[in-house]
This record gives sequence, structure tokens and C-alpha cells, in this order.
Amino acid sequence: QVQLVESGGGLVQAGGSLRLSCAASGRTFTNYVMGWFRQAPGKEREFVAAISRTGGTTYYADSVKGRFAISRDNAKITVSLQMNSLKPEDTAVYYCAADTNLFIRTTPAQYDYWGQGIQVTVSS
Repeated sequence: QVQLVESGGGLVQAGGSLRLSCAASGRTFTNYVMGWFRQAPGKEREFVAAISRTGGTTYYADSVKGRFAISRDNAKITVSLQMNSLKPEDTAVYYCAADTNLFIRTTPAQYDYWGQGIQVTVSS
């Protein structure tokens, strides 16, 4: 069992930046691929970014590539999402998730543990 708690969301103007953090507790953090997903009102939950167990490999959705950066600190048991050049279409509830698979996956149903989500709102 892994418990995940997101922080750092809020309201920002278009073009601005936010940094989301996810604190993990429970079983060994390095046993998990970590991902960020988001869900806008009336839409399906979608993949944003993921990072391998060691942090050596990252993968991004095309919609955020070049603007968002995922990182993890295995000593501090946290994963972060730096979001730059934010757009109104980035508005959503953002979720941190953990996957026991060895390799990065992008489908929400494949992830085993989820945080409660945090709101990010980008105004135009």
C-alpha cells in the first residue's frame, strides 16, 4: 500500500508556472513508476507525464512536451511536476499515481495507487 498526497495547485494566469508535488508514504518508493494524470470537467482522465523507478527515463503527453517536467527525489520520497507556459486548456484536477510495473505505462487503469487530486486553474 502506498499513500500519495498532492500539493502545489492553485490559480495562475496563462503563461505562468506552477509546481506540483506528491509526497509518498508506505512501501518502498523505488518499487514504483510514478505518473501524473489530469481530468478536466466532462472529460476522461488523461496521461500527463511519468518517470521510471530510478528517475532515468521520463515520458510526456504531446500536449505538455517542452512545457512540463517531471522529476523524483527517491531520498525525499517525492515526485514533482514543474508546469511552465501554462494554458487555459491545462485547467484540470491533477493526480499523482504509482504503478508497480517495471516500465512506464500511460493508461490510468494500469496504475495501482492514486492521490486525492489537486485543482489547477489557468485563467486566460
